[in-house]
Parts: sequence; C-alpha cells; structure tokens
Amino acid sequence: MGYTRRRLVTALLTANAVRPLGGQLGPLGFAVGWPTGELAPQLLALTAADTVQAVLRGKASRTGLVLAGASAAGLAYLVSGARKAGALADAQLLESLGPDYLDQLTADPDAADLKDVAKLAVREIVRPFSMMRPDVERISDISYTDGGSRARLDIYRRKGVDLANAPVLVQVHGGGWTIGDKSQQGLLLMNRMAARGWVCVAMNYRLAPKHPFPAQIIDVKKAIAWTREHIASYGGDPSYLVITGGSAGGHLASLAALTPDVEEYQPGFEDADTSVSACVPFYGVYDLGGVTGDRAAELMRDKFLGPRVFRKNPREHLTDFELASPITHVSPDSPDFFVIHGANDGLVSVRQARAFVERLREVSKGVVTYLELPGTQHAFEVFSSIRSQQVIRAVERWLEWHRVVRRHATSDQPAGTSSKHASAAG
Repeated sequence: MGYTRRRLVTALLTANAVRPLGGQLGPLGFAVGWPTGELAPQLLALTAADTVQAVLRGKASRTGLVLAGASAAGLAYLVSGARKAGALADAQLLESLGPDYLDQLTADPDAADLKDVAKLAVREIVRPFSMMRPDVERISDISYTDGGSRARLDIYRRKGVDLANAPVLVQVHGGGWTIGDKSQQGLLLMNRMAARGWVCVAMNYRLAPKHPFPAQIIDVKKAIAWTREHIASYGGDPSYLVITGGSAGGHLASLAALTPDVEEYQPGFEDADTSVSACVPFYGVYDLGGVTGDRAAELMRDKFLGPRVFRKNPREHLTDFELASPITHVSPDSPDFFVIHGANDGLVSVRQARAFVERLREVSKGVVTYLELPGTQHAFEVFSSIRSQQVIRAVERWLEWHRVVRRHATSDQPAGTSSKHASAAG
C-alpha cells in the first residue's frame, strides 16, 4: 500500500473517531473508531514518521500530504479531548462526594498520593497493551462452583505482602454475554487497586447462547457468595465487597448489586449473602426490557438479546427482560454507584446510562457519581491510554474515598444488604 492510500485510511479512521458512524452502522463505527480514539498519540507519531520518510524518499504526493495534515489535525483534536478526561472526572467527584472529598481521602496516609489529581506518567501510555504490574501477583483458575473453565476466577493482590481484611473488588468481564474472558478486561483497574492493597477477584461465567440468561447473573452471584466465604483466606475482608464490570459486565455487576433478594437469580443458594457495598459499572446496559421506551434499547432487546442471549421472544416473555433490567430494581437502599459511559458509544447508547443515573438519583439514598465522557467510545479502558489512565485514576480515588469514608459506616449492613441478611446478622 502506497503512502497516499495509507494516509487515506488513517484520515478515514480519524474522521470516524471524531464523528462516529451512527444508527445501524454504530457497531462498525465502534470497531474502527475505538482503537483510533484511544491510540491517537501513537497514530499521530506514525503519521509524522511515515510522512517524513515519504518526503525524504520522494514518495509523498500532494494529496497524501493534505490527508496527512488533516489526519494530524484530527488526531491532535482527539488527544486534546482525552487530556480533559481527568479534569472532568474530578469535577464529577467534587460534585457528588463534596468539595472536601480529597481531604477526607488523603487523611489516610496510605492514600496521600491521590492528592495530585493530574498525575499521569508517560510510561503508562507509551505501552498501551501492558497491563500487569510487577508488584501484583495473579492466582489463576480457582473454581468457585462446579464446572469447567467458565466456573473459575482469578485473584489479584499485592505481591510479597501479608494482607488481612483488605477491601475487595469483584470484576465481571463483558462481551455481549456471549464471548469474553476474565483475563481480558478490567486489568488496569485491578492492577491499580491490587497495588494499593485491595484484593481483586476476576470471574468467568457461562456464556449465551449455549447457556441462556439468567445463567450469567446466577454465576456472578455464585462468585460473590464464594468470595464472601473464602476471600479471607487470600487476605480480603468478606464484609466489604465492591463490584465492577464493563458492557455486559457492567450490566451484570449492576444487576447483582441491585438484586440481593431476587431468588430467581440464586437457585439452590437463596440464603447466600450476595449484597455488595458499591458498584462501578463501565458503559453498561441498564434497560434490557425497553422499559424506558428508548428505541435503541428496544432494538437491542428484539434483535439481539431475545434471539441470542435469552433465547426467548420478548413479546411473549417481556417480564423476564424487565426483571433483568437494573433500572427496574433501583430502591432507596441501593448501594453507592459510580456510573461511567462514553458519549460516542456505538454499541450501548449513552441514553441508557443517563436514564439509569436519573433513576438512581430520584430513588436511591446512596451516593451516585456519574461520569459521561465526551468523544469516547465503548471499551475505552481496554487500552492503557491518556483517557483510560485518567479515568482509572478517578475510579481509584472514588474507591479509596469509599473505603475510607463509607466502609465502616456500612460494615454492619453494607448498602444494598437485604432485609433477611440484615436480620440474620443482627
């Protein structure tokens, strides 16, 4: 491929990242715009290097140079937008947690480094696929229930440190309920929190269509129950669990956080405590039943969820789809939430997050933080990028604030704990 064609491809990718394809072409816009947006600095450097080489070799056409200039301008625009994510995130933390949240947080000597909200090391973005930290160990493939590889989980924790009663973060992977693996997602956040002394649990679950929904949420709840029973052996505190996940994992994490009393999702282990203290969903799906009337949610229900995930006709089994919608389970006792979504999401409309957050703020007595990221696609934090590092750092501050301020306030009855578990504990 010649220089001009290479520059044309880059220009088209950049244009889609700036203004993604929408409607039925949304998934295509995501597929090509997602890496372009997050790897814009690397693409900008490659464009410059390719152009210099082409000029020196006499291979640079005028059209190619114009395309290179347009691409460079677009990529620089994307980089500029990504750099604003940290300030936007901190503004949302200040609004939801209060103007003194950093003082509350950094009163703990172990969290003093989080005072610098703008900190971003170059080494964190020059290797976008490097996730594991040398000071974190992973204990792989622990069985949390009967079954094969889909019934296993990994534990991440600080290497060489004797932990006791450490806060616990449970990670649920995404993949449209049909693909994905515990080793592929949430790695930036889990490594960051494990390095801070948290114990992180990443789980697999059965996948549709072979295992139709609700197999996925049942497995998530089994993993939570296993964690409560066994995590002390790995240095974790079974009384303080926070759950997170992205996309389908964001849906499952939110649904688990909001349904500690839904027995349909705990067959055979109805008395197990599957409550959590907080939830941090990334670009999740919150309306599987179309209860908000949003056309995109209805299309997802009818065209994908029904035939591929539930293996049911939503017209005949609508209540099953509504029961699976986190937005229908919000209550005054819902746990604290930090909801994160990209405004340019081509797979899950940002309207899902907006409606969910509106419902949480109307009904829940818990803390609700919402971060909507302009110019941001689905799955943005799978890469170690300028934007993802700043957002993960904001989540780190939110989780540490929650640990310092909310953990002991909810230690007797974590937010979201069901009445039957509260009465049993009391």
